[in-house]
Formats: sequence, C-alpha cells, structure tokens
Amino acid sequence: MAKFQWLHQKTEHGPLSQLWDSFRQQHAAVVGLMLFGFFSLIALFGPLLTPYDPYLQNPDALLLPPSWDDLGDVRYLLGTDDLGRDQLSRLIKGASYTFGIALVTAIGALLFGLLLGVLAGMSKGFRASAFNHVLDLALTIPSLLLAIIIVAILGPGLVNTIWAIMLALLPQFVHGIRNTILQQLEQEYVIAYRLDGANNWQILRYVILPNTWEQLTVLFSMALSTAILDIAALGFLGLGAQAPAAEWGLMVADALDLIYLSPWSIALPGLLIFIAVLSVNLVSDGLRTAVRKRQEN
Repeated sequence: MAKFQWLHQKTEHGPLSQLWDSFRQQHAAVVGLMLFGFFSLIALFGPLLTPYDPYLQNPDALLLPPSWDDLGDVRYLLGTDDLGRDQLSRLIKGASYTFGIALVTAIGALLFGLLLGVLAGMSKGFRASAFNHVLDLALTIPSLLLAIIIVAILGPGLVNTIWAIMLALLPQFVHGIRNTILQQLEQEYVIAYRLDGANNWQILRYVILPNTWEQLTVLFSMALSTAILDIAALGFLGLGAQAPAAEWGLMVADALDLIYLSPWSIALPGLLIFIAVLSVNLVSDGLRTAVRKRQEN
C-alpha cells in the first residue's frame, strides 16, 4: 500500500549529481570509466601483482608463445620475449610507466596550467596581449613535436620525458583555462558580485574557480590521452624510457625485429596502448556531453 504523504518536496540535485546522472546514461562512457579505473589500479598496484620479476631473464624459455598456443607454457600466460622475460609481468609493470606517468604528467600540467591560466585570464593590457601571442605560437606546434624538441634539449630519459610532456601539454591547459575564465567574467552573477564590492581575488576564489571545475575535468581527460600517446611514442623512438624498462612503447620498439617470430610481443603492448587511450577518450567524450547537457538544463 502506498504511503500517504502530507507534503511532497522535490529533491534538488547538486551540479555534481546532475553531471553524474548525465554521464551514467552513456553506456560507452561508463565502460570507459571502468577501464580507466582498471588501468589506474594496475598502474598503482602493478608491482605487487606481477607473477615474476619483469626483468628476470630465463635462457630456457626464449620467445615462448602465449599459454593457449600448442607451443606455449602454462607458467607464462602471455609468453616470453627474446630474453626469456615474462610478458605478463612486463605488461603489468609497463602500466606504471605508460599510464601511471601519464597521470602524473597530466596532473602536473593541470596545476601549472591553472596557475598560468588564471594569471592570463585575470590580466589586462600588455600582459594579456603577451600571453595571447605566446599561447598562439605554442599551440601551432603539435604536442609530440614539442615534446621531442624539449627532449632533444634536455636529453633522453624517463625523467626528462616527464618534464618534456608536461611542458608540451601546458599551452593547452593555459589556453583552455584562460578562455573559461574570460567566459565567466562576462556572466551576470560575476558582474553582480563585483558591484557588491568584491575584489578580483574574491571573485576568482568564490565565483570563478567553483564554476570551472567541470571544464578542468574535461581538459584533464583530453590531456591524459595525449600524454599516454606521447610517452609511448617517445619510448618507441628511443627518446623516452630506456632499456630494460618495461614501458609499452619501448616494448613495441624492442620487438620490431621479432615481428615474424613473435608477433604477440608487438600486439600485446600495442593493444594495451590502444585500450588505454580509448578508455580515456570515452570518458572525455562522456564528460563533454554531460557538461553540455547540464549547462543546457
């Protein structure tokens, strides 16, 4: 029996709840979020989950195919490479390099980009004009090419790769955050808050920044997929992670000469790169759609 209610109050959902309601209605985006969570957990706890030492060589088990092959070994689920190292262990370890470092790089670029973007958005006159010209120049260069140039200056290596990709992603964040702040400054509630006597810092802290987190999330997800591809590409070119690191791009490069003997050595890390980028792109597309729906409502 239905219960009688004296008063019926409509529940009002907050912006975050509305965003999640719009996001979870997109099945592809939810699948992407699940894959994103899986890669995040593997990148964080991967070193604890590897069945073997990723760098342990076994001369008696060279180029073993995956275990479901007739020539495979059940001890090595995804086979071994040309040095007898377990492929599964190296792929799990590689998540910490390719996906984990991409997360760290994107977060670092977001923090620096937020600082510079706020400075660019709240500036006027000559300083704003200088920011615009520098950003226009930086955005004309693809992020991978910019990362290659920076690595060429700093030298190859994983640490230099982090700084190179972070600096390459920075113009995207600064440009996006600056445009978001400029749009917020034109809103009526910002003008009303300024008429009440609020200064620029108060407007930025209490009005603008709370209304930009959705755009920051979208920018971060887009930059993360770029960071994954750039890290893998630099590793493939020999400018990023150096051997014997189990980075996915480097694993593809090391197995190029063995493509006919052990095609799984290239297919497995390449497939993981594809799925990782796909998951981030699905989440990014879902967030953009959810933000647009929430703004329309």
